[in-house]
Amino acid sequence: MEPSPTLARRLWEAVEPIHAVVYFAPEPAAAARAIGLVGFWMGYFAGRVAPLGPLSAPAANALCFAFAPGRVARALPDAWAYAPPEKVLDTRMSAARATLERALPATRRADLERLVELLERAVEGCGYEGRTLAAAWSTVPRPAELLGRLWLAVTVLREHRGDGHVIAVAHAGLTGLEASLVHVATGGVSRELLQTSRGWSDAAWERARRRLTGRILLDRDGRLTRAGGTLRREVEHATDRLAGDPVALLGTTGVEEAIRLAAPLSRHLVDTGVVPVPNPIGVPRP
Repeated sequence: MEPSPTLARRLWEAVEPIHAVVYFAPEPAAAARAIGLVGFWMGYFAGRVAPLGPLSAPAANALCFAFAPGRVARALPDAWAYAPPEKVLDTRMSAARATLERALPATRRADLERLVELLERAVEGCGYEGRTLAAAWSTVPRPAELLGRLWLAVTVLREHRGDGHVIAVAHAGLTGLEASLVHVATGGVSRELLQTSRGWSDAAWERARRRLTGRILLDRDGRLTRAGGTLRREVEHATDRLAGDPVALLGTTGVEEAIRLAAPLSRHLVDTGVVPVPNPIGVPRP
């Protein structure tokens, strides 16, 4: 049973695909290669943590702990020898804007301006205690272009929620890998998709499965037990609660308006194949 659709979750579902174009569209990967970054994952990790400066692999892995440490270590800190964080960040921002210019549907400028106004207002409600990625992205200067502003606001909000999710997972006594197995056990995403994208070996996956079985969170067939289902819901409810401050600042009316304006854009990105569903992020078609 998946969590109920709180306002915080509905807002995330409505805006996440706008951020996620940087993971699936060709422009960001091509832009990363053009500045010398080697392979998709070097571009991914360098681009995601660039506002924090030349981060080491252990520090990046602590922030992106759903990924296998070896996958992170093959990208960082080597990426910074090819391109400094400032250049990676500028490239990421430009590529995100170019992707949205190409991929978003025709939209009234007034609607885009209103959406950006609402989302930037929501960002003002974010607290950054224990939320390193979100805090770093919140310091990125606001772009002059409207689509650049849209992508940055969405990115701060999703990293704020993502950092909160890491807090909730750790509080539940789960590792990033174990949280992935619990996600797979819901049936919302396949093991193949999640294990491959996160870089875990079969041996590591099996060790995690045994630990979760020992805690009676999974049964011997890898399905959620009653206790596992309860823990999963608790983690997702905590994630929604920890993402609540921007929602509280906008209020129900403001959030509903933001969802109304953002959801058609995200649906278009999904329906045109720019952002696939299902995906490792777990965001559905809004």
